[in-house]
Amino acid sequence: MPLQDASQREAQRILDLARSDASAAREILRGLGVDEQVALVCELPVAARARLLDLLPSLENVVPALPEAELCFTAKAIGLADAGWILEHATLEQIQVCLDLDVWRDQSLDAAALGDWLGALADAGDETLVRAARGIDPELLYLFVRSRIAAQLKPNEEGWEPDPGSQTLEGQFYFRALAEGDDVALVARLLRVLFEHDYWLYFRMLQALTWEDPLENETYAARWREGRLEDLGFPSFDEAMRIYGRLRPEERTLLPEHSGALATEAFRLPVWLPRLPVAIDAHHLVFRAAAALGDDERRAFFFAFVALANAVAIADRLPLGDAESTPRAIEKAATLASRGLDWLARRHGSDTTSILRRATVARLFRVGANLERDERRDTRSGPP
Repeated sequence: MPLQDASQREAQRILDLARSDASAAREILRGLGVDEQVALVCELPVAARARLLDLLPSLENVVPALPEAELCFTAKAIGLADAGWILEHATLEQIQVCLDLDVWRDQSLDAAALGDWLGALADAGDETLVRAARGIDPELLYLFVRSRIAAQLKPNEEGWEPDPGSQTLEGQFYFRALAEGDDVALVARLLRVLFEHDYWLYFRMLQALTWEDPLENETYAARWREGRLEDLGFPSFDEAMRIYGRLRPEERTLLPEHSGALATEAFRLPVWLPRLPVAIDAHHLVFRAAAALGDDERRAFFFAFVALANAVAIADRLPLGDAESTPRAIEKAATLASRGLDWLARRHGSDTTSILRRATVARLFRVGANLERDERRDTRSGPP
């Protein structure tokens, strides 16, 4: 926490200095390593990051080192229409995760949001656009193209004419807007750069438009996305909903006889390390209880709690590509886990840290969610 606070203060100091002496601010940044520069960027509010990124002496080294979700939050805060200068330096893995986080609504693809991201990548230049097209799921690319155009393969028939308004790049495949007045400039540019730089991917896209099933493609794209999100600590929707599972009153008090709840393995986080206020004076009981844990136990608690917050985000259908969703999920996870922890500690006549060693934070949350559900039901029922 002190290092994070220091990074935030230093980042703000550099931004303040840049108002009067941009060269001096750049000189300070030039003397820092990439990891230090990444820390400065990520500790700033997303709305202020563009100013610092613009001062960096080697943006091409810092952007690839940003956690994927932080890149997503930053690009959206800048505005995707103006974020090409940052996305030009993004890795393919970062780009794919940005799309995983931000172009899906529940389990359905948002083709308009995907178009916004591809438009931003196009603004970064043809090289970035074709690199991204090669690197993302081909099913995703197909679904975007299909959302904008229809295609025809020229038959071997004398006198055949393509549909009015059609375009062609090679005289075999013709494509047109799905509806009159639709803007197909972006998809036309995408097809042109693929035709020039990756003919086989171009051919595959147009061939797919004439033969492949969009529902099947979306199913596969959703499956690949779910697998990648699980690697980043986000469970599937069905698994996430278990944190809200009903418990009978007699089930709520059950605890394992022995410790072992804090055995969560570390996983790669797509966000900058969240600030969990684990301290004896923390607002939430679950963080006060965690303050009494040993170092290894606190590390396990951190990842277990982040996994719980991720499950809350998925179960509550929070938009994963929005920076506000992470603190919202953390706050709800801490509130209901603390309620479950307090209830179990009182029922068992035990201290809260001991309970934390025996019950997973997901179990504490589930107990707290059941208590909250009962309270809402009693409130609706009113007095007898």
